[in-house]
Amino acid sequence: MDSALIPEGVKRCSFGKFALGIILVGGVLLWGVYAMLLIWLKGLNQTNMNDFYGFALWIWADLGVIALGGGAFFIGLLRYIIGKDELKNIINYAVLIGFICYSSALLILAIDVGQPLRSWFIFWHANIHSMLTEVAFCLSCYFAVLTIEYIPLILENRQLNKVPFFHNLAHNMHEVMAIFAATGAFLSFFHQGSLGGTPAVLYGRPFAFREGVFIWPWTFFLFTWSAAAYGPCFTLFVTRLTEKITKKKLVKQNVIDLLAKISGWTMGTYIIAKIIDTWYWATVTAPAMGFNLIDFYSNNPFYGVWILVAEIVICGIVPALILLTPKGRSNSTLLFTAVSLACIGVLLNRWVMVLQVMAVPVMTFENWVMYIPSWQEVATTILPVAYGVILVMISFRYLPIFPQERELNS
Repeated sequence: MDSALIPEGVKRCSFGKFALGIILVGGVLLWGVYAMLLIWLKGLNQTNMNDFYGFALWIWADLGVIALGGGAFFIGLLRYIIGKDELKNIINYAVLIGFICYSSALLILAIDVGQPLRSWFIFWHANIHSMLTEVAFCLSCYFAVLTIEYIPLILENRQLNKVPFFHNLAHNMHEVMAIFAATGAFLSFFHQGSLGGTPAVLYGRPFAFREGVFIWPWTFFLFTWSAAAYGPCFTLFVTRLTEKITKKKLVKQNVIDLLAKISGWTMGTYIIAKIIDTWYWATVTAPAMGFNLIDFYSNNPFYGVWILVAEIVICGIVPALILLTPKGRSNSTLLFTAVSLACIGVLLNRWVMVLQVMAVPVMTFENWVMYIPSWQEVATTILPVAYGVILVMISFRYLPIFPQERELNS
C-alpha cells in the first residue's frame, strides 16, 4: 500500500526505515508538545522571561524562521513574475519550506501569547496604530497563500491525482499560481519590513533605534532585503542537506547555480547597505543620544563585539563572495559552506535585534542583564524544527516535490 503512494519512477527507503525516522523525530516533537501544554496550562511563569526580557527566545526564533522562510516569496517572485523558468524545478521545495516556516512562526506566537484562545483578539480588537497588528494580518494572510500554493502538491500525490476532480483542481490552481505569488510577495514585503521597523522606532532603546525615510526606519527595508537574500540560501541549504541524506541528486546544477548567483548579488548589496547603516548609526545616531559604539557590547559571550564581526564579515561578506564567483558556486563544499554561513548570519541579525536590544543598559543605574531560557522555552523552540523535519519526510516520500529527480537518478 505504501509503495502505491510513492511518486512513480522514483525510489524511496523501506517503510520500516521511514517509520523509524518518524518515531525518533516524533519523540522530540512530543517533548516540545509537553512543554507547550505546560506553558498553556500553567502560564508564562514556566519561562525565564522577566521585566528586562519581555521578548526573548521565542521571538528570536519567530523572526528567524520568518526570515529563513523568505525564500518562498522571493523564489516565487523570480519564477512567476520575473520569469526565471529554471526555478520551477525548486519552487515546490521552496513553497514547502515556506509553509513550514510560517506555520512554525504562527505556532511560536500562539505559545508566546500565553492564552491562544484569545488570539482572535488581534483581528477583532486590532490596534491600528501598531506595526505588530499589520504583521499579524500579513503573516496570517501569507500563510493562507502558502497553504493555497501547497495544496496542488498534495493533490498531485500518485493516488489523489487519479481522482478527476483533484487532478483538474491541481491543474487549474497551477494555472493561476502567478496571482498568489504576486500576492505573497506583496504581503511579505510589508510584514518582513514591519518586523524590522518595530525595534527601530523604540527611541528608548538606542541599540535598535534608527533614522529613516519618511515614517519608515532603515531596518524596515533591511529586514525585507535580508529575507530576500538569505531565504533562498536556506532553501539551497535544505535542498543540499536532503540530497546528502537521501544520497540522490534532486535538482540540476544550473538551477542551483542560478539561485545561488541571485542570492549572492542580493546578499552582497544587502551587506553594503547594512555596513552603511551600521556606520551611520555608530557615528551619528548613537553619539547624538550619548552613546559610543563600544557601550552596546559586553565582555560576556552572548553580546560581545564578535557578534558584529560574525554577522557582517564571516556570515555576510564571505558567503556573498563565494556565491558571486562561478568557482564558488560550482564547488559543492564551498556552496554548502556559503549557504550555511548565510543562514547563521541572518539568525545572528535577528538575535541582536531581539535579545541584545533588551540586554543593553540604557540607564546609568542599570547593568547588563543576562537571560538563560528555561527548558520549556528550549523545548518549544525545538518543537517547530521537529515538526518541519516530519513534514519534509512525509512530503518527500509521497509528493512529487522535485520534477528533475526521476531524470537525474534514472
